Amino acid sequence: MLRKHFARSATALGTPSMTIHTIEDHGLLRFLTCGSVDDGKSTLIGRLLFDTKTILADTLNAIEKTSQKRGLGAVDLSLLTDGLQAEREQGITIDVAYRYFSTGTRKYIIADAPGHEQYTRNMVTAASTANLAIILIDARKGVLTQTRRHSKLAALVGIPHLVVAINKMDLVDYSQETYEKIKADYLEFAAKVGIEDIRFIPLSALNGDMIVDRGDNLDWYDGPTLMEILEAAPAAHTEHAEPFRFPVQYVCRPQDSANPELHDYRGFMGRVESGSIKVGDQVTVLPNGLESTVKAVQIGGVDIGEAFTEQSVTILLADEIDCSRGDMIVKSAEAPAAVKEIRATVCWLAEAPLDRARTYLIRHTTRDSKAKLTAIDHRLDVNTLDKVAADKLAMNDIAEVTFKLAQPLFVDPYAENRGTGAFIVIDESNNNTVGAGMIL
Repeated sequence: MLRKHFARSATALGTPSMTIHTIEDHGLLRFLTCGSVDDGKSTLIGRLLFDTKTILADTLNAIEKTSQKRGLGAVDLSLLTDGLQAEREQGITIDVAYRYFSTGTRKYIIADAPGHEQYTRNMVTAASTANLAIILIDARKGVLTQTRRHSKLAALVGIPHLVVAINKMDLVDYSQETYEKIKADYLEFAAKVGIEDIRFIPLSALNGDMIVDRGDNLDWYDGPTLMEILEAAPAAHTEHAEPFRFPVQYVCRPQDSANPELHDYRGFMGRVESGSIKVGDQVTVLPNGLESTVKAVQIGGVDIGEAFTEQSVTILLADEIDCSRGDMIVKSAEAPAAVKEIRATVCWLAEAPLDRARTYLIRHTTRDSKAKLTAIDHRLDVNTLDKVAADKLAMNDIAEVTFKLAQPLFVDPYAENRGTGAFIVIDESNNNTVGAGMIL
């Protein structure tokens, strides 16, 4: 998307004409850093923020003091993301840390995922909204079990682009031979699990080589820097056409007797999960199947005419239609399937194992349905990548399962639409989220 050129006319303003050059806007990019323990994920993010000059002076001063207290000779940039006291004491990442920064052409949301196996479920949470994943590998250790686990999870949750960053090259004397060996090992693993879109880059997060600046130590690498890769990555929802999906969150009925214009106001509020909608479009309300025409699209009571993916808007229809929270508004020609049974890949997040005898609640967009597990097709052994038989799922297990639903859901395959292809599993007894699913 390009911002418009603006020109001031000398005739209109009485001043010499001035043209503001086009600024290219690459849109928002959400990306994730993941990998095994101590691969340098937090340091990488700290280096990105430092080299793009997006760290506030007081924040930098605070981590400088902390680094000095620890007797470190240089600033520990990992402190920018490891905000919990337990994280700083142990030098590890436990919870997902989000950081925001922008360049002249793009805004970024970074998620720093923990590397320890016991916090794998936190990584799944971070990956659910990412459009690119940076898989870090310690050049001294090569491809580890957690490297494979995070790579497989990134592929499972539909992250379309992977960047394999071979970090700590300074500790192997910037050896091209080491880089090529790790690259070959990872490609062998990726071929087995069907990961295709991969880019490799050698770097040193500690010294800043090949992050924002190229540095002087990796002259044998002629590819782009990490920042150049991020700048060129496609934004979410731009790579293929997506159908319009609008789960209704709330029905707005002001019924203000003092304002006649609001007396009959009936707006359906929610977030556009995918696609776009504009005034005049023919839509269908699910599950009742009634059709109408879009009369207005508003944000904050102001007509905008058209709405796009990830915008939170109010839609007004030309006809009085029974529609409430949990219903979905779609374009009439793009209606999804209504299903009472779903087959999905599930990541189990709870300490208590998945119980076949129990009833769970599945939350899909704004709609809930009671569900029972009818089959576990197989569990994925992340260490060997084999599909193994299973009769239960423990925490961090990944499996293909089938649920039978009490109420129909309106779903798309996750590979085609992440917004309406995902769901969470809730334990009704305590309202905890115990699983995350991707519909097959």
